[in-house]
Amino acid sequence: MSRTAAPKANSIAAKGGGTPLRRMGAAGGAGRPLKRGFSRGFTLVEVLVALGIIAIALAAGTQATNAITRNAQRQSDLLLAQVCAENELIKARLARQMPAIGDAGLVCTQANTSFAVTISTTPTLNPNFRRVDVQVRDAAEAPVLRLSTVVGRF
Repeated sequence: MSRTAAPKANSIAAKGGGTPLRRMGAAGGAGRPLKRGFSRGFTLVEVLVALGIIAIALAAGTQATNAITRNAQRQSDLLLAQVCAENELIKARLARQMPAIGDAGLVCTQANTSFAVTISTTPTLNPNFRRVDVQVRDAAEAPVLRLSTVVGRF
């Protein structure tokens, strides 16, 4: 028995039925007209709808980013204002004498940010104690923080 291979038939016609297979040319059937029911790509309406959805999503993202930025700035201002207010309350507690009744104002600068600080001292029912309120405002005179404490006689 020899092991030589017989040449194989390359088409269906050689096996006894049908038409032979044909290769398409380099044009890929470009000579044939396109069928009406089959289209490629997106329609203008689909593109506009997608663009609208993307625009809405980007607008929402921009608003969220702005809100986060405003919140971060507010937190920073609040922290700096708290430092100013606590400094004034600590001064009142550490003083050897009772704070004078009335209002006083000063400017407190923290991290290159100026705050207007108003210190209000009011009497209490017990003459050995006084209430000290500290109001901190930003450069636009908007209230940022208000802290209170009671200072007693030593």
